Amino acid sequence: MNHIAKTILAPGATVSVDQPRSVTVIEKPDNLFERFAWIYIFCREKVFRDDTGRIIRAFWPAGEPPANSKVLELGCGPGFYARTLASQFRQISVLGVDSSKELVKYAREKAMALHNCTFEWGDVLNLPQPDDSFSQLVASRLFTILPERERAVAEMFRVLNSGGKCFVAEPRFAFSASIPLLTMRALARVNGYSHEYREPIKATVLSYRHFCALFATQPWSRMKTWRVGRYQYALCEKG
Repeated sequence: MNHIAKTILAPGATVSVDQPRSVTVIEKPDNLFERFAWIYIFCREKVFRDDTGRIIRAFWPAGEPPANSKVLELGCGPGFYARTLASQFRQISVLGVDSSKELVKYAREKAMALHNCTFEWGDVLNLPQPDDSFSQLVASRLFTILPERERAVAEMFRVLNSGGKCFVAEPRFAFSASIPLLTMRALARVNGYSHEYREPIKATVLSYRHFCALFATQPWSRMKTWRVGRYQYALCEKG
Protein backbone atom coordinates (compact mmCIF):
# COMPACT_ATOMS: atom_id res chain seq x y z
CA MET A 1 0.00 0.00 0.00
CA ASN A 2 1.41 3.36 -0.96
CA HIS A 3 1.72 6.01 1.74
CA ILE A 4 1.46 9.68 0.82
CA ALA A 5 3.24 11.96 3.22
CA LYS A 6 1.45 15.19 3.93
CA THR A 7 2.84 18.26 5.63
CA ILE A 8 0.45 19.44 8.30
CA LEU A 9 0.78 23.04 9.46
CA ALA A 10 -0.09 24.06 12.97
CA PRO A 11 -2.89 26.59 13.29
CA GLY A 12 -1.63 30.10 12.68
CA ALA A 13 1.60 28.92 11.06
CA THR A 14 2.78 30.69 7.93
CA VAL A 15 4.87 29.59 5.00
CA SER A 16 7.66 31.87 3.83
CA VAL A 17 7.67 32.25 0.07
CA ASP A 18 10.66 33.86 -1.62
CA GLN A 19 9.66 36.77 -3.75
CA PRO A 20 11.11 36.82 -7.27
CA ARG A 21 14.16 39.04 -7.43
CA SER A 22 14.39 41.76 -10.00
CA VAL A 23 17.28 41.23 -12.38
CA THR A 24 19.03 44.20 -13.90
CA VAL A 25 20.29 43.44 -17.38
CA ILE A 26 23.16 45.68 -18.42
CA GLU A 27 23.44 45.82 -22.16
CA LYS A 28 26.89 46.11 -23.60
CA PRO A 29 27.47 49.30 -25.57
CA ASP A 30 26.99 48.89 -29.29
CA ASN A 31 29.97 49.10 -31.64
CA LEU A 32 29.80 51.61 -34.47
CA PHE A 33 32.62 49.90 -36.33
CA GLU A 34 30.63 46.67 -36.39
CA ARG A 35 27.29 48.22 -37.35
CA PHE A 36 28.61 50.69 -39.93
CA ALA A 37 31.92 49.18 -41.00
CA TRP A 38 31.34 50.23 -44.61
CA ILE A 39 31.60 53.92 -43.67
CA TYR A 40 35.06 53.50 -42.20
CA ILE A 41 36.10 51.30 -45.13
CA PHE A 42 35.09 54.07 -47.54
CA CYS A 43 36.92 56.73 -45.52
CA ARG A 44 40.10 54.64 -45.24
CA GLU A 45 40.23 53.65 -48.88
CA LYS A 46 38.91 56.83 -50.54
CA VAL A 47 39.33 59.78 -48.14
CA PHE A 48 42.27 59.33 -45.76
CA ARG A 49 45.81 60.14 -46.81
CA ASP A 50 47.76 57.29 -48.40
CA ASP A 51 51.18 57.13 -46.71
CA THR A 52 52.39 54.00 -48.50
CA GLY A 53 55.31 55.84 -50.09
CA ARG A 54 56.41 57.32 -46.76
CA ILE A 55 56.20 53.90 -45.10
CA ILE A 56 58.33 52.20 -47.75
CA ARG A 57 60.98 54.94 -47.64
CA ALA A 58 61.06 54.82 -43.84
CA PHE A 59 61.37 51.04 -43.60
CA TRP A 60 63.41 50.24 -46.70
CA PRO A 61 65.34 53.27 -48.01
CA ALA A 62 66.72 51.18 -50.88
CA GLY A 63 63.16 50.47 -51.97
CA GLU A 64 63.24 46.69 -51.54
CA PRO A 65 62.63 44.83 -48.24
CA PRO A 66 64.61 41.73 -47.23
CA ALA A 67 62.82 38.45 -47.85
CA ASN A 68 62.55 37.70 -44.14
CA SER A 69 60.66 40.91 -43.31
CA LYS A 70 57.65 40.42 -41.05
CA VAL A 71 55.29 43.40 -40.94
CA LEU A 72 52.48 44.07 -38.48
CA GLU A 73 49.70 46.61 -39.03
CA LEU A 74 48.06 47.52 -35.72
CA GLY A 75 44.48 48.75 -35.78
CA CYS A 76 44.47 47.78 -39.44
CA GLY A 77 40.75 48.39 -40.04
CA PRO A 78 40.07 47.13 -43.59
CA GLY A 79 43.76 46.29 -43.96
CA PHE A 80 44.67 49.05 -46.37
CA TYR A 81 48.40 49.19 -45.67
CA ALA A 82 48.78 45.48 -44.94
CA ARG A 83 47.23 44.57 -48.30
CA THR A 84 49.12 47.26 -50.18
CA LEU A 85 52.53 46.25 -48.82
CA ALA A 86 51.85 42.52 -49.24
CA SER A 87 50.74 43.07 -52.83
CA GLN A 88 53.77 45.19 -53.72
CA PHE A 89 56.34 42.98 -51.97
CA ARG A 90 55.43 39.30 -52.27
CA GLN A 91 58.61 38.21 -50.47
CA ILE A 92 57.48 39.63 -47.11
CA SER A 93 54.80 38.41 -44.69
CA VAL A 94 52.22 40.83 -43.32
CA LEU A 95 49.74 40.52 -40.45
CA GLY A 96 46.90 42.93 -39.72
CA VAL A 97 45.19 43.10 -36.31
CA ASP A 98 41.98 44.94 -35.48
CA SER A 99 39.27 44.83 -32.79
CA SER A 100 36.40 45.02 -35.30
CA LYS A 101 35.29 41.63 -36.57
CA GLU A 102 33.47 43.21 -39.53
CA LEU A 103 36.57 45.09 -40.66
CA VAL A 104 38.74 41.99 -40.26
CA LYS A 105 36.21 39.99 -42.29
CA TYR A 106 36.35 42.57 -45.08
CA ALA A 107 40.17 42.65 -44.99
CA ARG A 108 40.35 38.86 -45.30
CA GLU A 109 37.99 38.85 -48.26
CA LYS A 110 40.01 41.53 -50.05
CA ALA A 111 43.28 39.68 -49.39
CA MET A 112 42.17 36.22 -50.55
CA ALA A 113 44.60 36.31 -53.48
CA LEU A 114 47.52 37.34 -51.26
CA HIS A 115 49.24 34.33 -49.75
CA ASN A 116 51.62 36.50 -47.73
CA CYS A 117 48.93 38.53 -45.95
CA THR A 118 46.71 37.47 -43.04
CA PHE A 119 44.34 39.22 -40.63
CA GLU A 120 43.36 38.53 -37.04
CA TRP A 121 40.75 39.91 -34.69
CA GLY A 122 42.41 40.99 -31.46
CA ASP A 123 43.23 43.57 -28.83
CA VAL A 124 46.11 45.86 -29.73
CA LEU A 125 46.70 46.41 -26.00
CA ASN A 126 47.23 42.71 -25.36
CA LEU A 127 48.73 41.06 -28.42
CA PRO A 128 49.16 37.27 -28.36
CA GLN A 129 52.35 37.42 -30.40
CA PRO A 130 55.58 36.77 -28.46
CA ASP A 131 58.36 39.31 -27.95
CA ASP A 132 60.57 40.20 -30.93
CA SER A 133 58.09 38.88 -33.51
CA PHE A 134 58.17 41.60 -36.20
CA SER A 135 60.73 43.61 -38.11
CA GLN A 136 58.34 46.44 -39.05
CA LEU A 137 55.12 47.81 -37.59
CA VAL A 138 52.58 50.25 -39.06
CA ALA A 139 49.88 52.10 -37.11
CA SER A 140 47.68 54.73 -38.73
CA ARG A 141 44.99 56.67 -36.84
CA LEU A 142 45.28 54.18 -33.98
CA PHE A 143 45.27 56.65 -31.09
CA THR A 144 42.19 58.68 -32.06
CA ILE A 145 39.86 56.37 -30.09
CA LEU A 146 42.32 54.36 -28.01
CA PRO A 147 42.30 55.18 -24.26
CA GLU A 148 45.50 53.47 -23.05
CA ARG A 149 47.98 54.94 -25.47
CA GLU A 150 51.16 54.29 -23.47
CA ARG A 151 50.22 50.62 -23.15
CA ALA A 152 49.79 50.42 -26.92
CA VAL A 153 53.25 51.91 -27.48
CA ALA A 154 54.67 49.42 -24.97
CA GLU A 155 53.13 46.58 -27.01
CA MET A 156 54.66 48.01 -30.18
CA PHE A 157 58.07 48.02 -28.55
CA ARG A 158 57.62 44.50 -27.16
CA VAL A 159 56.68 42.76 -30.41
CA LEU A 160 59.37 44.46 -32.52
CA ASN A 161 62.69 42.67 -32.79
CA SER A 162 66.08 44.30 -32.35
CA GLY A 163 66.55 46.77 -35.19
CA GLY A 164 62.81 46.74 -35.89
CA LYS A 165 61.02 49.94 -36.83
CA CYS A 166 57.53 51.29 -36.26
CA PHE A 167 55.85 53.94 -38.42
CA VAL A 168 52.94 55.83 -36.87
CA ALA A 169 50.67 58.36 -38.58
CA GLU A 170 48.13 60.36 -36.57
CA PRO A 171 45.78 63.19 -37.58
CA ARG A 172 46.41 66.59 -36.03
CA PHE A 173 42.95 68.17 -36.13
CA ALA A 174 39.97 66.88 -34.15
CA PHE A 175 37.16 67.79 -36.54
CA SER A 176 38.56 66.12 -39.65
CA ALA A 177 39.70 63.15 -37.56
CA SER A 178 36.15 62.79 -36.19
CA ILE A 179 34.41 62.63 -39.57
CA PRO A 180 34.02 58.80 -39.57
CA LEU A 181 32.65 58.76 -35.99
CA LEU A 182 30.27 61.67 -36.60
CA THR A 183 29.02 60.11 -39.84
CA MET A 184 28.41 56.73 -38.22
CA ARG A 185 26.53 58.28 -35.28
CA ALA A 186 24.40 60.42 -37.61
CA LEU A 187 23.51 57.39 -39.70
CA ALA A 188 22.65 55.45 -36.54
CA ARG A 189 20.18 58.17 -35.49
CA VAL A 190 18.61 58.35 -38.95
CA ASN A 191 18.07 54.58 -38.89
CA GLY A 192 16.51 54.65 -35.43
CA TYR A 193 19.42 53.20 -33.47
CA SER A 194 19.59 54.88 -30.10
CA HIS A 195 22.00 52.56 -28.33
CA GLU A 196 24.97 53.65 -26.29
CA TYR A 197 28.17 53.23 -28.28
CA ARG A 198 31.54 52.24 -26.94
CA GLU A 199 33.36 54.64 -29.27
CA PRO A 200 33.76 58.28 -28.20
CA ILE A 201 31.59 60.97 -29.76
CA LYS A 202 34.61 62.55 -31.40
CA ALA A 203 38.20 61.59 -32.03
CA THR A 204 41.03 62.58 -29.72
CA VAL A 205 44.09 64.13 -31.28
CA LEU A 206 47.38 64.74 -29.53
CA SER A 207 49.30 67.96 -29.49
CA TYR A 208 52.73 67.64 -31.03
CA ARG A 209 54.32 67.85 -27.58
CA HIS A 210 52.16 65.04 -26.21
CA PHE A 211 52.65 63.01 -29.38
CA CYS A 212 56.44 63.16 -28.96
CA ALA A 213 56.20 62.44 -25.23
CA LEU A 214 54.04 59.37 -25.88
CA PHE A 215 56.73 57.62 -27.91
CA ALA A 216 59.46 58.74 -25.53
CA THR A 217 57.92 56.40 -22.93
CA GLN A 218 59.84 53.51 -24.51
CA PRO A 219 63.66 53.19 -24.78
CA TRP A 220 63.97 53.42 -28.56
CA SER A 221 67.49 53.58 -29.94
CA ARG A 222 66.29 56.15 -32.48
CA MET A 223 63.15 58.26 -32.63
CA LYS A 224 62.08 60.81 -35.20
CA THR A 225 58.86 62.82 -35.22
CA TRP A 226 57.59 65.32 -37.76
CA ARG A 227 54.45 66.96 -39.18
CA VAL A 228 53.17 67.27 -42.72
CA GLY A 229 49.90 69.11 -43.22
CA ARG A 230 47.03 67.44 -41.37
CA TYR A 231 49.15 64.56 -40.04
CA GLN A 232 52.01 64.01 -37.60
CA TYR A 233 54.39 61.08 -37.76
CA ALA A 234 56.72 59.03 -35.62
CA LEU A 235 59.43 56.66 -36.84
CA CYS A 236 60.99 54.67 -34.02
CA GLU A 237 63.70 52.01 -34.06
CA LYS A 238 64.27 49.42 -31.36
CA GLY A 239 67.87 48.85 -30.30
